[in-house]
Amino acid sequence: MSALRRAGDQASGVDREFFVPELCQPQALLMLVLLAELLVWVLVLAEPMHGGFNWQRLALVSLFVQWIVLLSAAALCGLRPWLARLPTGLAGGLCCAGVVGLTLACTAVTDYFHLSDQGMPAEEASRYLRHALIALIMSVLLLRYFYLQGQWKRQQQAELQARIAALQARIKPHFLFNSLNSIASLVASDPGKAEQAVLDLSDLFRASLGGSASLVRWRDELELAQRYLSIEQYRLGERLQLDWRVDTIPDDVPIPQLTLQPLLENALIHGVAPRVEGGRVSIEADYLGGEFILSISNPYDEASVRPVSGGTHQALENIGARIAALFGPRASLSVERRDGRYFTCLRYPCARLTQESSAI
Repeated sequence: MSALRRAGDQASGVDREFFVPELCQPQALLMLVLLAELLVWVLVLAEPMHGGFNWQRLALVSLFVQWIVLLSAAALCGLRPWLARLPTGLAGGLCCAGVVGLTLACTAVTDYFHLSDQGMPAEEASRYLRHALIALIMSVLLLRYFYLQGQWKRQQQAELQARIAALQARIKPHFLFNSLNSIASLVASDPGKAEQAVLDLSDLFRASLGGSASLVRWRDELELAQRYLSIEQYRLGERLQLDWRVDTIPDDVPIPQLTLQPLLENALIHGVAPRVEGGRVSIEADYLGGEFILSISNPYDEASVRPVSGGTHQALENIGARIAALFGPRASLSVERRDGRYFTCLRYPCARLTQESSAI
């Protein structure tokens, strides 16, 4: 779903790939506050101690540093959309300059209200220089960390997209070969139906191969699967019975392209085709609490079941790998045999697609 968020951010003029994160977010603020407090302890412990640990000094330094951190976070958060449009080096330099400037301003405020020890002008200048250098070093280190983290995330995203593309490329030829096999079985027995099936197949591949999207709308995936079933209906005739229970699913729920069709193909190959009387394939889907659940069941008979082919096994493995890559560890593809039926259940958390991000 990261692709959806990037599309929305680009439409609003904000580049999510900018290496400085959104420092107004609670997690980022908490991290900054903890790092700042750690720096405070280091600075206080590095000072000479006379008569025990100075807790008052710790409180004053902590207040001073935390004000600088919070003001810097607020300033960078507000300027982030503008900084994101600048070259990386210039944006980083301006961020450092801003933090140093706020540090010097806070130091001047403490002097104005006599919150720090007053000394000779040379000592005051040294204190300003020391605060500026500490702020510069810490901001450079933190920005460098943000930059490396952003580079790592982009590398992970590129590897993920390459993996998804490879899985998608495996499924599409598998889809084509099995559809052609279904049509080939009609050529000798019913040429008229075979001709119509070829026309349906051309429409089917125009819809499925027209784009390179990883995610499509449920409505589009459902239409593609129904086109496939119309081809299989020519071959199986009345032996194929379908029970659809998907009316409650919104049209814009996202689903990886070519997910429903391989699951239906698996149900037909192992649950309907081997049986003389055919069988009923049930397709149930639900979308509750931001989670999409799809269940497909078919008759299961130990005596008539076919051995699992390498192609079918590969398609199911690819579907499981794709949903895990796209939706994270909560996504799952499971199979179960009970009451003479074989159930394949697919589930993953997702948000509904926006009009601007219908293809990813």
